[in-house]
Parts: sequence; C-alpha cells; structure tokens
Amino acid sequence: MSAEGAEPGPGSGSGPGPGPLCPEHGQALSWFCGSERRPVCAACAGLGGRCRGHRIRRAEERAEELRNKIVDQCERLQLQSAAITKYVADVLPGKNQRAVQKEQEIFERTEEAEGILDPQESEMLNFNEKCTRSPLLTQLWATAVLGSLSEDIRIDERTVSPFLQLSDDRKTLTFSTKKSKACADGPERFDHWPNALAATSFQNGLHAWMVNVQNSCAYKVGVASGHLPRKGSGSDCRLGHNAFSWVFSRYDQEFRFSHNGQHEPLGLLRGPAQLGVVLDLQVQELLFYEPASGTVLCAHHVSFPGPLFPVFAVADQTISIVR
Repeated sequence: MSAEGAEPGPGSGSGPGPGPLCPEHGQALSWFCGSERRPVCAACAGLGGRCRGHRIRRAEERAEELRNKIVDQCERLQLQSAAITKYVADVLPGKNQRAVQKEQEIFERTEEAEGILDPQESEMLNFNEKCTRSPLLTQLWATAVLGSLSEDIRIDERTVSPFLQLSDDRKTLTFSTKKSKACADGPERFDHWPNALAATSFQNGLHAWMVNVQNSCAYKVGVASGHLPRKGSGSDCRLGHNAFSWVFSRYDQEFRFSHNGQHEPLGLLRGPAQLGVVLDLQVQELLFYEPASGTVLCAHHVSFPGPLFPVFAVADQTISIVR
C-alpha cells in the first residue's frame, strides 16, 4: 500500500465520531483515498481493504489542503475585487465624462445637419471625410439605391452571341454549346464570346439593376463601353480583358473583379444568388452588391469613358435580369 502519512491499523479510526460512516464497515471515514478521490474508513484502507495499494492519507490532512486552496482562491478574488474597485473609482468617471462629451458633440452635429442650429465655425462640427467611404455607409447606400432606383434593363437582341438564347421578354440569357444559325450576323453582334449588351446606355446619373445568377457557375456581369469590339476571339472582345469593360465574374468557385486584363480575386465563401449592380457616374463608381446578405462584394472607382451599357456573359446555364 502506498500511504501518505501514518498507515492505518486494524482499529485505527474505528471509534465513534461525528460525520458519515463507511456503508461497508460502519467505521468513521477518517482516511482519504487519493486514487478514488473519496473518503474511506480504516478497514477500506487497510491491508485487506478495497483501497490496498492506493494513495492513502489522513482525512484531516486532505481537509487542511482543501482549506488552504480555498483561502488562496479567496485572497486572489479579493485582490481582483480591489483592482476592479480602483478602476471603477479612478478610470471610469473620466471615460464617462468623455462619453457624455462625445454624445453631446454627435447631438450638435445632428442638429446642425437638420438645420436646428446655426452653422458654427468649429472643427468639432466637421465630419471626417473618411467616414463617407465607410463600409457601413456604402452598404446602407447600396441597399437604398437598389430598393428604389432599379432600372428596367432589357438586352439588345442585336448584340446577343450565337451561343446564347434570349428569352421573349429580353431579360434571360441561356448558354448553348451549339452555335445558333438563326442569328443574323450584324455589326453589333458578338460572334465568339458568349456576351450581350443591354439596349440602354448611361451617360450620367445614378443607376442600379439586379441579376439572378444562382443557376450559373460561369458568368460575368458589369458595364462596358459602346466601343467594345464585337468580332473575333481576341481579348479585345473578352469581358474584363480590355479597357472597355468592367465586370464581376464567377467561374466555378472563383470570383473576381476584372478590367483591362487585371483580375482582382474576391474572397467569397459562396456564390451570390442575386447580384446587384450600382453605377454612380456622378462620382465615377461601380459597385457590386449581394442583396440577400447586404454585403458589398467589391467597389471600383475610375473615370469611365463615354456612355456605358450593362453587359452580360454566361457560359453555364442561365442568368436573368430581375429588374
């Protein structure tokens, strides 16, 4: 038997004493078995007992150990409590005062913006210009624009690639691996890449539209200049590979923003079911947005040349203009 302290004898701890008794031997639980983590009597801890060979120590020694641990823990808690009390007394009042001052400053800014107060010459009342480009404001702005200014975009059937089928309402494009022979080959039509332009172009102002892309794993959506070439298999006709097109693209699980052969990877974990496009020609910004999650997928700032057309490409299944 491995004992810590004196080894219990046959009659050790067998006298009547306060506390529970061993249910097997009816003796006081005056020893502690470290192996089974419970108090035992002298008979259990003896040579013929069930705890023979276990780590045995007197119960009062174990109790003293536990008391010391509790005291140590209480002292640590008292020190932490004192530190917290000091922090509350010394630090928080200053923080609260600064919070009140900040709240008052925001209130004054709001009143001035609403015309309640007369404008004042004070740097305190000037908004940080960087705030106007914050992700939250951009998200809220895109949500409002898509909800109220979505255009009725329809595709120009004269531009539709012979690898695409256009629905009767001119809003849905379906990819086909076989080249259609029914399309008349005019100067506006893309004859190789599966592209199509909208019938409407934008020269100025704010515009928005939404595209259902959930059925396709290979598509491009964006804007293009009317100068985008239409004929041949070169990069000058391929969306995102020339100076005339700016597109959000998906190929399988790869998402990118592309322009002029420069491709910016977008770390999306899943494909959007719908893709919102916001074009603000006043500030020269193109923004792609997922309505379901309220996420701005990417934003691009550039000086756009001339009128711009919504542009589409699909090489898998179908995409549709929602509105």
